[in-house]
Amino acid sequence: MKVRDSGMPEENYWNSFFDVRRILQELELNALITDAAEIGTGYGTFTLAAASQIQGTLYGFDIEPEMIEHIRKKTSLAHIHNVIPECRDVLSETTGLPDASVDYVMLFNILHNENPETFLEESYRILNKGGKTGIIHWRSDIPTPRGPDLSIRPKPEEILTRIDPRKFNIVKSPFNLEPYHFGILLSKR
Repeated sequence: MKVRDSGMPEENYWNSFFDVRRILQELELNALITDAAEIGTGYGTFTLAAASQIQGTLYGFDIEPEMIEHIRKKTSLAHIHNVIPECRDVLSETTGLPDASVDYVMLFNILHNENPETFLEESYRILNKGGKTGIIHWRSDIPTPRGPDLSIRPKPEEILTRIDPRKFNIVKSPFNLEPYHFGILLSKR
């Protein structure tokens, strides 16, 4: 099931909305991470940078075959060999990764779907104990040039109410990722 209101603009325009290095740094995606999963890779805005930070494999999932092919081409051109892109409907099928198999899960601009708990549950399932989930999303308190309709954008407090405190610790409460996003960092209990 495709996430609602998730169309992508031209790639360079999309990429202009993010300070990728800063976002990854703020969300503690770094060389201490062995394996990671990115649910909803899109153009790979974060994929290649994250793959170059971690020690192991980055598993990238997207429902759009053209996005997966795009990631394959980008990683090949950049000589990045630790990305495994897969076209998969994670909402319906899960990632297919084994339980407790990654140290980090990226949920970037994807929790505006009808059932965000599905992604949070999958993140919990595939994370090792102590593993982290980084969340970013478009702010709903200011006008932004892109992003899903304001009526379906999750507010930070709405995301926090969906997080099961028996499963996750909140490492970093919602914080601004200027100019258009906020971030949340969780760790698996």
